[in-house]
Amino acid sequence: MFSSANPYKNQHYAELKRNCIKDKILFEDPEFPATNASLYFRKPPPGIVTWKRPREITSEPLLFVEGISSHDLNQGVVGNCWFVAACACLALKENLWKKVIPDWKEQENNLKHPENYAGIFHFQFWVFGEWVDVVVDDRLPTINGELIYCHSKTKNEFWSALLEKAYAKLAGCYESLEGGNTGDAVVDFSGAVVETLNLEADAFYKDQKKQDQLFEDLLKVYDRGGIISCSIKAQPHEIEAKMANGLVKGHAYSVTAVKKVRLGHGLIAYFKNETIPLIRMRNPWGKIEWKGAWSDSSEEWSKIGDMERSNLGITVKDDGEFWMSFTDWCKFFTEADVCRLINTSAISLHKHWHEIVHFGSWAKNADPLLNRCGGCANHKQTFLQNPQYLFDITKETDEVLISLQQKDMKVHRREGRGENLTIGFGVFKVELNRKYRMHDILTQQCVATSTYINARAVFMRHTLSQGRYVIIPTTFKPQVLGDYMLRIFTDVDSGCRELTEDKPRIKCWSSFLGYPQAVTHIYVHGAEGLQNQDRTGGADPYVIISCEGTSVQSTIKKDTLQPDFATSAIFYRKKPRKPITVELWNSNAVKDEFMGQVVLSGSVQDTTNPQTLRLRKRGQTEEMPGIIGVRIITSTQLTAI
Repeated sequence: MFSSANPYKNQHYAELKRNCIKDKILFEDPEFPATNASLYFRKPPPGIVTWKRPREITSEPLLFVEGISSHDLNQGVVGNCWFVAACACLALKENLWKKVIPDWKEQENNLKHPENYAGIFHFQFWVFGEWVDVVVDDRLPTINGELIYCHSKTKNEFWSALLEKAYAKLAGCYESLEGGNTGDAVVDFSGAVVETLNLEADAFYKDQKKQDQLFEDLLKVYDRGGIISCSIKAQPHEIEAKMANGLVKGHAYSVTAVKKVRLGHGLIAYFKNETIPLIRMRNPWGKIEWKGAWSDSSEEWSKIGDMERSNLGITVKDDGEFWMSFTDWCKFFTEADVCRLINTSAISLHKHWHEIVHFGSWAKNADPLLNRCGGCANHKQTFLQNPQYLFDITKETDEVLISLQQKDMKVHRREGRGENLTIGFGVFKVELNRKYRMHDILTQQCVATSTYINARAVFMRHTLSQGRYVIIPTTFKPQVLGDYMLRIFTDVDSGCRELTEDKPRIKCWSSFLGYPQAVTHIYVHGAEGLQNQDRTGGADPYVIISCEGTSVQSTIKKDTLQPDFATSAIFYRKKPRKPITVELWNSNAVKDEFMGQVVLSGSVQDTTNPQTLRLRKRGQTEEMPGIIGVRIITSTQLTAI
């Protein structure tokens, strides 16, 4: 997942620091100066701002004081609780924060050698598919000598304030961090993929089975290094409004633990092995906590043994961190961002994934066939003008993870263009031998559609059967332009590639060998009335579709006399009058058995619904037991289907 980082604005940290030490000066960043333009574009801070270096704020400034902790952080005057919550999650993941804060030991201020301090720091963020190294100076905005944005509880600790400054530099200014999504920040810290859960719509708290499955999933995500955050939906006038139960609406919380906690005391607890699912969170304000069951001083903790309580680190103080039962969490929180660190390493104890990444654009062209901005499937006339990506599922079934991400728009907020596009994608099962772009939505099977939302990223998990598929990423409306990154994760290599050609190319020998005159789609659905082929009273049938010397074979359907093939093929035909043959075979360990065929003449009529055709022997009119369902559509326009 991690790679070498590219210097942002071509600023090389080591070189800049070396020159500052050589010239005995403190670094001043020309790309993010200590001016109002770096603070805001519309709404100034509440007071007179003075930019100060850490040594002007405290006598012994350090990057870290007694290490890094999720308790270090407090939110400032800018409304970026989402970012602070992400930082709290980051602090819990050593492998991540050491990437985001590189050379952290070298960057630490050595109070014994002040001559080596140059007032320069650098941080790394995952920006649209690549790691970027961002340099900042140490001048921080203060009012009355106090830091006004993100800061640590310990006055002489500055890692969070400097990290926030680097992130604000990427966004254009501090005000551009006003309002955001915790999951997006976590992705920028890790390169993870984020899945947004609508806890309210899915009503997990009402369905115990769904709730148990969600807990197991979140437990697995947390144990494998993933990051989880949550919030409560709020109307504009309710933002950061405190509820009677102590929770805050429209406010991002970081999840700091997911645990099955053992109930009972002493040996009885171990023999009974009774547990309760609990979840721990932190308010980025560093205060104001949940008041219900399993809050710091609630009576429920009497059900837990002293050792278990000690392991959980229960403290009775208003530090912003608290526990809840998982049922209450599902009931009171409305949204959660689940950031999964997808393991792509083949050397691992845990499941690893094969990842393919594509970068693309929704773009206009004078030729409609070359347009790549057709909008969602509601716009049937233009939908298939979008980019198309083909991939294969080679296992019988495979869980596929798909993430569609657009570029971060916060940097454009100053110009009033900071809103995300509404994006999503559809997944279609297509012919087994398709290699050109789709041109007719009616002939394809849509197997999955993501939500369409104006979020920076859209994620979907879906289990697909063996076959060939096409992903179509789109904006919601046509003619909307933008850039995107598409990531596909499968158990084995899916061979995902973009479909760029509409039809076969005309080559120099096409005049001699012929060029396709028509395109035919053939769909083989099911078969019935077959003879027993094995001792179990069934068969292992498959079909082979042949046309003009090429053929496509379906998957084998195990132990059935009524197979549902749902198999399709597409042929670009040089001689449309030549017949198409569909053969039915039974798979055997020694030698496969022929079970019959149907021959479709080139002049067969297109069929909207499947025809039921009788199986026959090769080259004969003699009928064999069984019928097979076939649908065929032919067009002389090679891009009309």
